[in-house]
Amino acid sequence: MPRPMILALLGTTTLASAAAAASQLGMPLDNPSAFIPPQCYTRTLDASGTAHNPCFTCHVKGRSPNAINDRDLQLSYAFPGPALVNPWTNLFEDRSERIAAIGDDEILDYIRTDNYRAPDGTIRLEETLKNPPAGWDIDGDGEWSGYVPDAYFQFDAEGYDLDPAGERTGWRAFAYTPLPGSFSPASGSTDDVLIRLPEAYRQDADGNPDWQAYAVNLAIVEALIRRTDIPIDPVDEARYGIDLDKDGTLGTATRVTYDWAPLKGRDMSYVGRAAALQASGEAPLAAGLFPLGTEFVHSVRYVDVDDDGNVHLSPRLKELRYMAKTVWQTYADLEEGALAEVKEDYDYPDRLPIFDGNAETGLANGVGWRLQAFIEDRDGDLRPQSFEETVFCAGCHGGIGVTDDSTFAFARKIDTPDGGWFHWSQHGLAGIPDPVGSDGLGDYARYLAANGAGDEYRANDEVISAFFDADGNPDPQALERLRKDVSMLLYPSRRRALDLDKAYRTIVLDQDFTAGRAALLAPAENVRESVEQDEPTGIEDPLF
Repeated sequence: MPRPMILALLGTTTLASAAAAASQLGMPLDNPSAFIPPQCYTRTLDASGTAHNPCFTCHVKGRSPNAINDRDLQLSYAFPGPALVNPWTNLFEDRSERIAAIGDDEILDYIRTDNYRAPDGTIRLEETLKNPPAGWDIDGDGEWSGYVPDAYFQFDAEGYDLDPAGERTGWRAFAYTPLPGSFSPASGSTDDVLIRLPEAYRQDADGNPDWQAYAVNLAIVEALIRRTDIPIDPVDEARYGIDLDKDGTLGTATRVTYDWAPLKGRDMSYVGRAAALQASGEAPLAAGLFPLGTEFVHSVRYVDVDDDGNVHLSPRLKELRYMAKTVWQTYADLEEGALAEVKEDYDYPDRLPIFDGNAETGLANGVGWRLQAFIEDRDGDLRPQSFEETVFCAGCHGGIGVTDDSTFAFARKIDTPDGGWFHWSQHGLAGIPDPVGSDGLGDYARYLAANGAGDEYRANDEVISAFFDADGNPDPQALERLRKDVSMLLYPSRRRALDLDKAYRTIVLDQDFTAGRAALLAPAENVRESVEQDEPTGIEDPLF
């Protein structure tokens, strides 16, 4: 039985900095299986013998070119030997007294204090990293060689990030439906995701800034990742010499048509300078893959809530996560890597992967991306994540079937309002419908039916009481309301939001993120402290 799949992590990603020489390759970890997330230790069988399946959210047959098919992990605890004892001990800690000791006003003052931007609008980390503290400078050269945060989280009407002078930075916010499970405000965090393509995608053929070209190129990327046509504002195709809507003429396009089948002579093209680079082989294009040089920044925040119970993103960041695509891997490369992992898993089922990278430049995920992040220190300031804290990110971003090119959010981008190009500070989750799948079921409705709860730990009593009756049967009226408004499921009450904020604050004070980051209000009951190798989960029929 295959173990959790992490693609071969050595020799596949070049770290784009001098600090690559300071790789912490093979560095001993307190938790050597930090890449296996705590959700994987969920107790799937309840006391009555009923099986709960949150596992299908991640473990499915991948969509090409993701060659991973790990749907069997829905059926068994297929862990390597060193991971059979659950290392995420924070799940079992009783924080109730510490939560009660923090006042509501105290936690609100804390989460409403911006630890990312200074009062003058500059980025605190940007200033600090000009002269990095010795403990951050892994290679000791006196310089910071990793990502320097440069998103200001101030947005115009099209979702573009603006610097203090009002100029666009290239980052663009997009809206998406959060992955079902504990990745929502109801479980204690708000978040956002911004994307940025390389400069050539933001330029016309002569290398001049061209924001229309950038919007079109982003729509092309969206079509390639979502594998569907994407509406756009009217574009004169003759200006770029590209038939975007594939109608056979260079007219006015109002959509990017997804039609990529190069073996059948059907291709797609970027516009502007990126088109020339594509023609020369420097900007490869393929369905399901982001352009080389694509960047994502993902802020994870506390749940701010006003006196009326309305949920907002907190000014304070819990984490700032960053991904950059540094190596292009073809369909063949990705399939070869997945097959090599299957063989490795069969030959050495208890061998754990070795990760390449360090806290300064980030970690290679084995399929072309570099991952890096910053997290709160004990005083609430952002610091670089340690190497082990970054390994935690690698299991999901690179080794499971559900992702598209190692990412989650962009494939889940929504179309309305505003084409989905906005930041959550401009429009929240309220009024966004439950996305309907090919089976006719809403995404979140399906999850509730399969799992019998709103999160993997089945620890959110608010959701259980709102969506299920005393016998555990879904409430049709609640599901009908969910169909039109996902915030019913994804937003917590004011009381729960504040208590979750307090719970996470205790983890920050302890600085024991390597023991788990989940902010639970009580010790987890539906999580296994240990499992037997390949022990059945009790789920008989995998989904997807």
